Amino acid sequence: MSNSPSKEQRADIFKQFGGSEANTGSTEGQIALFTARIKGLSEHLQTNRKDHSCRRALLQLVGKRKQLLNYLHHKDLGRYKAVLEQLGLRK
Repeated sequence: MSNSPSKEQRADIFKQFGGSEANTGSTEGQIALFTARIKGLSEHLQTNRKDHSCRRALLQLVGKRKQLLNYLHHKDLGRYKAVLEQLGLRK
């Protein structure tokens, strides 16, 4: 079950949202990575409806992403709006 992004995909995500591949701790990069993982888990749950451990992991990721989005909203509203627009998230 490979629902998380590969090394190359992670590098691309952090390059696009974090500024560089090495900047893995940036808030925007983390939010983008969580979004990619959430999409993968959602696709998995479409076919495997009874996978409750996967459902729990999905809910935890959504909660973590929400916390980071709240942090970014209070820290820098411009960056927050830019991330929402780039990722296609609705708020």
